[in-house]
Amino acid sequence: MPPLEISVEFFPPQTAEGEAKLEEARRRLTQRLRPAYYSVTYGAGGSTRERTFAVVERLHRAGLDVAPHLSCIGATRAQIREILRQYQALGVRRLVALRGDLPSGVRDPGELRYANELVEFIRTETGDHFWIAVAAYPEYHPQAASATADLDAFARKMHAGADCALTQYFYNPDAYAHFVEESRRRGVTAPIVPGIMPITSFARLARFSDACGAEIPRWIRKKMEAYGDDAESIRAFGLEVLVRLCERLLQLGAPGLHFYTMNQAEPTLAIAEALGLTPCAAS
Repeated sequence: MPPLEISVEFFPPQTAEGEAKLEEARRRLTQRLRPAYYSVTYGAGGSTRERTFAVVERLHRAGLDVAPHLSCIGATRAQIREILRQYQALGVRRLVALRGDLPSGVRDPGELRYANELVEFIRTETGDHFWIAVAAYPEYHPQAASATADLDAFARKMHAGADCALTQYFYNPDAYAHFVEESRRRGVTAPIVPGIMPITSFARLARFSDACGAEIPRWIRKKMEAYGDDAESIRAFGLEVLVRLCERLLQLGAPGLHFYTMNQAEPTLAIAEALGLTPCAAS
């Protein structure tokens, strides 16, 4: 059985304070968890392109394996080709290929409208230089016409040349199990890694979930609502929920865990430690 692969996601900060917070999170996660790689997000329509590249460059020069996000919506082939060349020159070997979202007020979808087209373009331009991950939605993409249409679109992305899929976060392990089963029926054999979102704030989680279409099960929502402003109880409850979720996912055969850190180390480390996934002592 291959070893479990743990990865984490960062977003490019906008302030000096955010930069310091990211560096501290990077240091803590590297020391205690040793993730296989670090993904870095990319804003709608490439709105964080420069900041994304700066974070990727910093992590890469620190000797870490980095997987920058790259979205195609609103971009030209020439723009994407330039970004690919920059990452090749830097020595980056991983990418997370996404359709992405158009910035507010922008109507032109660009020359590549879907993630499978982006994956095909990357393969045409760079061959096997990049290991490519794509997004998966166990509870289905909120814009999908149907569950079947979403599964078919996912299969097209994978068959276009993706090496792995990273899922949107979720709290229902049965959704993941069903999604994997349906994907295998469509000939998808590559790893489908569940995305894990630690729970530290009910308001923040509700806001993110409403925006991306991830479901918060009613029992979790009601429990967190009952805690009110008791942040410590919410964190303890969230840790319990996530540890049980991860344990179940690993029982189901998940090949790894991809943590959405929100540039914070401790929530992810608490889950990993409870699962016995932190090989290094706390420092």
